[in-house]
Amino acid sequence: MAVNRSEDDRPDRQLAPGATPHPDRGAGPLAPGRPLNSEHPEGRGPSPRFGHRVSAKVAVCVVFVAGNFMAIMDTTIVNVALPAIGRDLGVDTAGLSSVNVGYLVALAVFIPVSGWLGNRFGTRRTALAALLLFTVASGMCATAGSLEALTGYRVLQGVGGGLLAPVGMTMMLRAFAVAERLRAQQYVMLPTAVAPALGPVLGGWLVDTASWHWVFLVNLPVGVLALLFGLGVLPDFAGPGAPRFDALGFVLAGGGLAAVLYALTAAPERGWGSVGTLVPLVGGVLFLAVLVPWELRARYPMIDLRVAGDQLFGTTQLVLLPTGAAFMGVLYLFPQFLQTDLGYDALHSGLATFPEALGMLTASQIVPRVHDRAGPRRLMVVGGAGAALIIVLLAVLTVTPQPAALYPAMYLLGLSVGLLFASAQNAAFVTIPPSRTADATTLLNMQRQTAGAFGVALAGTLAASLASPAGTGGAFAYRIAFFTLAALCLCASLLALRVSDRRVREAYGVADPCPAPAGSARLRGTAGP
Repeated sequence: MAVNRSEDDRPDRQLAPGATPHPDRGAGPLAPGRPLNSEHPEGRGPSPRFGHRVSAKVAVCVVFVAGNFMAIMDTTIVNVALPAIGRDLGVDTAGLSSVNVGYLVALAVFIPVSGWLGNRFGTRRTALAALLLFTVASGMCATAGSLEALTGYRVLQGVGGGLLAPVGMTMMLRAFAVAERLRAQQYVMLPTAVAPALGPVLGGWLVDTASWHWVFLVNLPVGVLALLFGLGVLPDFAGPGAPRFDALGFVLAGGGLAAVLYALTAAPERGWGSVGTLVPLVGGVLFLAVLVPWELRARYPMIDLRVAGDQLFGTTQLVLLPTGAAFMGVLYLFPQFLQTDLGYDALHSGLATFPEALGMLTASQIVPRVHDRAGPRRLMVVGGAGAALIIVLLAVLTVTPQPAALYPAMYLLGLSVGLLFASAQNAAFVTIPPSRTADATTLLNMQRQTAGAFGVALAGTLAASLASPAGTGGAFAYRIAFFTLAALCLCASLLALRVSDRRVREAYGVADPCPAPAGSARLRGTAGP
């Protein structure tokens, strides 16, 4: 349902010096009653001490892209270095799972609390603190002399990474007006598109040419430069305030999400019926089930779950869930197929996967140009259906491998998924008022992490369970896994039919009733229910 806001409620509206937001207006990005003056324009916070000529939009884009890029890449780059880490630390490869599990669990625990921290302390402080913690922890990981130390430092990395993406996305939504967000997607898509594919390539090259320590040291120059830049120019985007910490909500949300992700990560190796998988999976699901009624009744909830009742936001999350699972499943499965069946080494399998990143970047440039005419629903339907067809093609290529066809197939997969991602993420927030963006971005990132873990677990389980113990039948196992992931994309395409272009068009009109400037992404005359 479109949110009707008057001209006074627009997040980019400058209030008069000394004015305060109306106490009944929860949609404003500042806490009710906070005084405003010429140095504290609405949605901008205190003027930066240095670099005051850098716009808030540029500052947010640079810090968000840099921080999110490091956090996402760290989920894949370390995998390549695990054998070298094991040899150096004298640990069997099977015992190195804590290195990734520690990072993943910490990431899961702190995603739910990110919105509260941003509203309580401001997005600037929260983002810079998370960036500092992630960068320092990266340096500490490179100096680790034992598995226990490395695991502990990875946990600190996960804390920073769990805060970076939701808080950064909240800043992006508050910095850019609704009609400008599709243009911003060109930069926001960069970490999502490039980081997962670049991680194995860069990690393999660093391990081969230097040492495993460099998969962590590579974060330092990026983190330090982003931190210095942010300290000088990053503005604050204050939220509605967070008067009380919801301790039970934090335990239920963080504990439940961490347990579910841990179970999904362990499932391919331990089996879905093992105690090590079932106990955390069932426990995590129960925690999340109890979380819903508690948060709906809580006076000061950790996450305002009512935001999921927004029709566009709820529908787009249902579309993104199977798409994210299928996409991450393919990124996990495809390099495995190349190495086990086609004899590729780790570096070349990573290079063969990388064209998907180029496809997603191409999609981020296309969507703002065709969004007006096509509408988000058509783009999402076409993107989901196209991804399903490409994954079916990958399944066919397991029967008769054609190396020359792999590169364009991965490019087209990235292009299709990019069309869906960019359109869905934009539509998800057009009817969300600024005061609730922190809750919405928290839920989006919880969904993204769960979807990715489920996709990898599903693909890994199918590939392992359908292959014969003698090592034969691998192509058949990969084929069935690819077909299953294609079915998920097809489901996403069908779910996208529920997206209402009319609601998106109305939301654009309410948020910005003035005529759109040339080239802006606004729906004009798009047909739809």
